Amino acid sequence: MARPARTAHSLSFTRRTLAAALAAGMALAALPGTAQAQAWPAKPVTLIVPFAAGGGVDATARLINAKLGEVLGQPVVIDNVAGAAGTIGTQKAARAPADGYTLLFAVASPLNVAPLVAPSAVRYDTFKDFAPIATVGFSPFVLVGKPQLPAQNTAELIAYAKAHPAQLNFGTDGVGTSLHVTAELIKQRAGIDIVHVPYKSGPQVLTDVAGGQLDLAVLPLSLALPFIKDGKVKGLGVTSAARAPIAPQVPALAETPALKGFELDSWLGILAPANVPGPIAAKLAEAIQTTMKDPEVVRRLGEIAVRPVVTTGPAFGDYLKKERQTIQDVVTKAGIKAE
Repeated sequence: MARPARTAHSLSFTRRTLAAALAAGMALAALPGTAQAQAWPAKPVTLIVPFAAGGGVDATARLINAKLGEVLGQPVVIDNVAGAAGTIGTQKAARAPADGYTLLFAVASPLNVAPLVAPSAVRYDTFKDFAPIATVGFSPFVLVGKPQLPAQNTAELIAYAKAHPAQLNFGTDGVGTSLHVTAELIKQRAGIDIVHVPYKSGPQVLTDVAGGQLDLAVLPLSLALPFIKDGKVKGLGVTSAARAPIAPQVPALAETPALKGFELDSWLGILAPANVPGPIAAKLAEAIQTTMKDPEVVRRLGEIAVRPVVTTGPAFGDYLKKERQTIQDVVTKAGIKAE
């Protein structure tokens, strides 16, 4: 059968159709990530935890990854990449494709402490190589003292330390860690001189405070709380603005007049490699918000002294910048350099 001849009208219609298709394609191209976001996630998502399995950061990540995966509709798989105070795993996340399938479960230490105390060892830029997605929660540190400490509270400790400069010591999990920076900030705000004794791990520090070999320590509340409850160490004050619900018997450091307004919690959050498509980042942030409202997740996090707080996108980024400045001031004044 002979093919019908094309009329001027049919040719015009064809050109209009082609033009419309091209315009639609250009519109999609002008919206980076739109097509990916509609399909994302189409496979499991990897959540890099830059610390060893079994630690506090890892425990928090594992309390939320299953629910987050349920909300996203794909498994969220934990990948522990430990070493060098979290910087090795953080570097791996920074170099991952920015497609939303590799994320970083982070705390301050590798992002806002290590770049200041060991800049030559850090191969990423916190503010250029990452897109802040959302915090998942905050957890306080706690200042503890040995049972024989001649002070029953922080006010008495400050008075004693001022009367006996450089005669007390405190332990942390190493030089230039978040715990070390927090202890130095306490010293600076209180105007006291206490000698730092670096250890390799928090549990070692806690054991020596309980045994009387160390006078003081700054530790994660979740680690120290059993010892506080048993009377093996004195709980002098938490670093959050108010008392922690899990340990209402321990005052906030901010309740002491010399430390009024003190606050330096440990945050936990999720970041993606820089340039992750905006629609994917928004979808992920929404999923995190949903996850952190789950009653079972909230209950289980509370048991390890994590207070669920979701701060997303630019607000999370602003928090990181403000924290960086606080830590920078402490590090500079104390002259902290990684060993």
